[in-house]
Amino acid sequence: MEYLLNHHKGLKLIKIPEKANVTVLQPESMPVRETLSNMLDLALHNARFIAQLRKKNPSRIAIVIPDETQPVPLEALLSNIIQQLFHALPSITPPAVTIILGNGLQPPPNREMIDRILSSSMIRSCNIVAHVAHGARMKDFGITRRGTPVRINAAFGEADFKMVIGLIEPHQYFGFTGGAKEAVIGCGSADSIRHNHRLIQEEPAHRWHLGGHPMRKDLDEAGRMIGIDFAINVVLNTDKQVVRILAGEPEVVLEQGAETCAAVYGLELGKKFDIILASCAGYPKDISAYQAQKSFSLVSHAVKEGGKILLLVAFRKGFSEDVYFDYVCPFAEPEAVMKDFTNFGYTMGARKADLFGGMLVNYKASDFDDLDSEIMRHCHLRAADPSTIMEEWVDDFKGTPEVGVIPHAATTYFINSDDQ
Repeated sequence: MEYLLNHHKGLKLIKIPEKANVTVLQPESMPVRETLSNMLDLALHNARFIAQLRKKNPSRIAIVIPDETQPVPLEALLSNIIQQLFHALPSITPPAVTIILGNGLQPPPNREMIDRILSSSMIRSCNIVAHVAHGARMKDFGITRRGTPVRINAAFGEADFKMVIGLIEPHQYFGFTGGAKEAVIGCGSADSIRHNHRLIQEEPAHRWHLGGHPMRKDLDEAGRMIGIDFAINVVLNTDKQVVRILAGEPEVVLEQGAETCAAVYGLELGKKFDIILASCAGYPKDISAYQAQKSFSLVSHAVKEGGKILLLVAFRKGFSEDVYFDYVCPFAEPEAVMKDFTNFGYTMGARKADLFGGMLVNYKASDFDDLDSEIMRHCHLRAADPSTIMEEWVDDFKGTPEVGVIPHAATTYFINSDDQ
């Protein structure tokens, strides 16, 4: 049996021996029914975007956008939005509009990356800021009820009209991305992000109802404290095409968009599998270990304890965070990573290592592709040809293995997986 799966910007053919019983876990294919421009115009009209702008009459406007790991059509969206801004507020000039790349704790993008994300002359005439969680000037909005300091990049926090643009998709921490996340996490200070993420320890994060996890509740409270005026969120189909655009108050937008997202990516899980073969769905979801861990986390809910996961990852950006690589390398076994994390607590590199370690302990094997095998070995991972690994695993299995193939692991989630 042969399966073509997305791998970075191309396809990879994987062979699975005939001995296996294979099930393909494929999300719904939702067609595009309107042009991007029509969807955006309708969403802005229904949310009374122009009326809100004129009522507030801001002198400084800030728009947070996601980094390149979210395949949002930023050029088209921003060009339309900025045109409407200038039309509604003739006194506003491009330097009064700040566009902030919400990188969270990731390293800020270089000039080449910024040019790739934002290339139109109209957008580039605005003030463009790359968020730096450890060094940007911040504005303090207080502390949430769960103790998270709400400190946001001042370029966003001090604006008179605050907007976020983002993508709604399944997320292993928050249930779904979207809403206030691009501002609170994308533009937050390091201590703000870390405190919010510590809340994952309060209960398992696999909660696919909105607002069900303390991390999401804390994030939404922070968004209200900041005073985000307007959110524009998109939902994509499995071909990374926009099928819905929502605009308005962040939490309302999130709730509505998550319904569409759930209809596309939420699957009933009839059984758990002995072996999982999964693709992150290609670029940009497979460019680093930081991104790959999200797919790994989602697919782990479909595999039996002690089962095996093979995840196709390109790792074009290696391990993304040096702090992750530096943290995990000294440990001989993934169990030691988890023990250290339990004893000494939270850092972002340690958190990623703990998540990887927990899954490696539970599922025994994780095979990635296309990164130096010595680097992979230090991180308790294995680099090998995917077809070779599938043949090895299936042949070694006593009996007929149940194999699940997940072509869109970065976004597919399993509604009833906890019941298996």
